[in-house]
Amino acid sequence: MTSVLILGGGPDAERDISIASATGVHQGCVDAGLDATLKIVDTPSIDEIRSWEADVVFPVLHGKFGEGGELQHRLESAAVCFVGTGAAGSALAMDKLATKLLAAKLGISTPDSCVLDGGQLLVNGTIRSPISHPIVVKPVHDGSSVGLHICRTDEDWHQAQSQIRADIELHPQRTYMIERFTPGRELTASVIADPDQPGQLQVLPLIEIAPEQGVYDFEAKYERSDTKYTVEPEIEPEITRSIQEQTLRICEALGVRHLARADFLLRDDRTWVMLEVNTMPGFTATSLLPKAAGAIGLKMPMLCEHIVRCAKHDKSPITTPTR
Repeated sequence: MTSVLILGGGPDAERDISIASATGVHQGCVDAGLDATLKIVDTPSIDEIRSWEADVVFPVLHGKFGEGGELQHRLESAAVCFVGTGAAGSALAMDKLATKLLAAKLGISTPDSCVLDGGQLLVNGTIRSPISHPIVVKPVHDGSSVGLHICRTDEDWHQAQSQIRADIELHPQRTYMIERFTPGRELTASVIADPDQPGQLQVLPLIEIAPEQGVYDFEAKYERSDTKYTVEPEIEPEITRSIQEQTLRICEALGVRHLARADFLLRDDRTWVMLEVNTMPGFTATSLLPKAAGAIGLKMPMLCEHIVRCAKHDKSPITTPTR
């Protein structure tokens, strides 16, 4: 029987979501008949990782440490078998601006964006956005819509700056970005390891996300129950194929292994833009990759067993992202 150590927790803002996701994966592995153990961690050292006894480590951590390359670097250094993308690809995908640059190289459209000058914000108390309203302001290295601000007016922008300034004072390492707000239908495309082609990725059905009000922020994801999720929404087949094809291209360029999710916006004129790529998507009751996998018959136990089996028997090396 394959033994699996599922990790949850971490030091980042998404710790509670990570624990919920890891708990879901643990139950899925148990239901699949795997010898599964759930372990809540902070920032395990390489020596600590070497002491773990498991055939496969499944790190369901979210945030900069857990999915941004540092944990993956330690897992690689400890020479353990683990689920997910390697250190280099994880770090690149976690950096939303770096992912945008890679997407541009591939000809994949993303909204205009720039770095928010946190140093000037701390010195001057306020700065001018180089991108006109409406804009989205968010951390470069966090997920789950942590720290997300939608600014449609000058008042929104001033309020966002006040909150961001206070956050940077508490977390000097946090970098924010400004992105042009793009109205449209929110879509997500997930990938998993292809059961029939080892080392290859398979794209899953699209899901449309429709919050009852406002945008798909942290509250809409985890604290409200009125967000609607539609698997295989009514979209022109050529648009669906295009989004799925470009999801595979960006994931392959990042060196994604085993699983990932890419988020998109579909405009009224039927053009679309990519927002970001998540190399360790959530596994909570409302998470999107499990919903998409369920649509092709992979319920949670089967999905967890498939991913663990692919990690255990993956003969392909961890690939270096395309720069």
